[in-house]
Amino acid sequence: MSGRVETAVRWGLVAQSPAPLRARFARNRLAIAGLSVVVLFLIFCFIGPLLYSTDQTHTDLTQVNLPPSAAHWLGTDAVGHDQLGRLMYGGQVSLLVGLTAGVLATVIGTLWGAVAGYAGGWVDAVMMRVVDAGIAIPALFILLVVSAITSPGTPGLIVILGLVSWLVPSRLVRAETLTLKNRDYVLTLRATGGTHGRAIRRHILPNSVSTIVVAATFQIADAILLVAYVSYLGLGVQPPKTDWGGMLSAGLTAAYSGRWWLIVPPGLAIILVVCAFNAIGDGLRDAFDVKGRG
Repeated sequence: MSGRVETAVRWGLVAQSPAPLRARFARNRLAIAGLSVVVLFLIFCFIGPLLYSTDQTHTDLTQVNLPPSAAHWLGTDAVGHDQLGRLMYGGQVSLLVGLTAGVLATVIGTLWGAVAGYAGGWVDAVMMRVVDAGIAIPALFILLVVSAITSPGTPGLIVILGLVSWLVPSRLVRAETLTLKNRDYVLTLRATGGTHGRAIRRHILPNSVSTIVVAATFQIADAILLVAYVSYLGLGVQPPKTDWGGMLSAGLTAAYSGRWWLIVPPGLAIILVVCAFNAIGDGLRDAFDVKGRG
C-alpha cells in the first residue's frame, strides 16, 4: 500500500468507490424504476412543451371542458386550457419547487446538525431544543399561516418550504456527527491544531455524505407533497401559474360531473413522483449501508 493511501486510511478519507455503490444501487430494481420515473417526468415537463406547444396563459371559452381527443389528448379544463400542456406546465413548478426546497432544507439541516453535534454541551442542548420546538409545530400549519398572510411566488414558496423542512435532516446529521467527532482522524486533527471548522469541513461532512444524500431524496418527496397540499387549498402559486396540487383543486368539483381527465392525471403524477423519490431514497440507503458486508 502506498504512503498516500496509508495516510488517507489513517485520516478516514477513503470514501466508498463509486463503482460498487452504483452496482449495489443497480441491483435494487425498485430504486431503478423510481429513477426512471423521475427522469421521464423531467423530460415530460421540461422538454415536452417544446414538442407539444400550448397556450397556458390565455383562456379560450370556446374550448371549455372538452373530453380527450386527437386535438387535446387529455381534454381541456374549465377555461379552455389544454390539460396535457397544463400537466407539463404544472409539473415544472411542482418539480422545481420540490427539488430546490428539498435541497435547501437539507443544506440548512446539515449545517445545523453538524454544528450542534460537533459542539456538544450547552450549544447542542440549545440548538436541539429549537429543533424539537419546530418539529412540534406541523409544517403544513406554518405553510398555511404564511400563505394566508401573503401570496408567495415560486421563489418565496421555495424559501418557505426550505425553512420549515430542515428539522429532520438536522437530527439525522447530528446523530452521525456525534459518532464521527470521536474518531481517531478527527481527534488527531484537533490535537495538531486544526480548527473546529476544518474538522467539520474535512471530516464530519464528507463522512456523513450517505446520510445527507438519502435525507435529501426524502426531503424532495416531502416538499412536492407539501406544495400539493398548499396549492390544493388554494394558497400556493397563483393563476395563471399552477402546479399539480392546484390542478387537483381546480378539477375536484368537475370530477363529480364525470370529467375525470381534470383530476386523474395530476393525481397520478403526484403519486408516481413522490413514490419514485422514496424508492430512490431507499435504494441509496441500501447502497451506502455496507455494515455487515464481507
